Amino acid sequence: MSSARFVRPAAGLLSAATRRVRPERCCRFREAATVTAATARNAHTSALSLGRSAPSRPTISSTITPFSAPRGARSIFIQTETTPNPDALKFLPNHRVIPPELGIPYIEYMNARSTISPPYPSPLAAQLMNTDGVTSVFYGADFITVSKAPDANWAHIRPEIFSLITEAITSGQQLVTAKEGAGTTAGEAGQDVDRDSLAYDENDDEVVGMIKELLETRIRPAIQEDGGDIEFRGFKNGYVMLKLVGACRTCDSSTVTLKNGIEGMLMHYIEEVKGVEQVMDQEEQVAIEEFAKFEEKLRAQKGPDAAPTTPGKHSLDSVPG
Repeated sequence: MSSARFVRPAAGLLSAATRRVRPERCCRFREAATVTAATARNAHTSALSLGRSAPSRPTISSTITPFSAPRGARSIFIQTETTPNPDALKFLPNHRVIPPELGIPYIEYMNARSTISPPYPSPLAAQLMNTDGVTSVFYGADFITVSKAPDANWAHIRPEIFSLITEAITSGQQLVTAKEGAGTTAGEAGQDVDRDSLAYDENDDEVVGMIKELLETRIRPAIQEDGGDIEFRGFKNGYVMLKLVGACRTCDSSTVTLKNGIEGMLMHYIEEVKGVEQVMDQEEQVAIEEFAKFEEKLRAQKGPDAAPTTPGKHSLDSVPG
């Protein structure tokens, strides 16, 4: 089955709005430029018809004075955005974070050791992970998401994070390096990174191809806006297996995002999709199960009328009493 067969239907459904909007915006810029140029030509012609010479253009002296900017004086602008996860902040340094030649959509450092281990060590991530209260660092293509412990205060952490990112960018430091390690994989090093799971694969069938394109064009941009990313883990028995990373990994609303947002959109456009299931790493699953047991023990101690200690899934309200 040719690849064009399953790419075109999704593209027609999902990208029509984009194709209608962008040309209009470009046309506005071209019209503005045309009007400006026509106005200038008319003014110049009028001046000549009245016998006046058009004002001469300013000349630039051929003597150029060399100027050496001090080290670290490059002007940059780093924007900070909040995310739906109160324990995660997104930083946009207006600078490429992951080199395009690496061919990966993101890198997530889950511990301090992972920042100095192959295959993708990062001096900046190492400094950020050494900051008190920081629990993980997530690199997107052009943004950095920093997650903190629930008991840490952003008022104390944010200035130091901002300073470290600013210093790394202005100094021209390479944020990520590719380093080969003997038998060391990203998972073993504590780095959550893999090839782009949404990339085109000639072995995908028609339905999987449509699912990937929908995730890539409509869902991934929204997830990245929230400081995270999404992985496609498979399509089995009508269910799409997905994993949320970055700020979305520990967000209380991740389940709502999957069910009400992603699942609804996939089922609307692709009739073969029956639902969406969230995939978790083994460590995450164990942590959730242990937390559920702890909440159940608290419920038993406080009684059936106990108020939930934490909101969202796996809280006291979701653990059967």
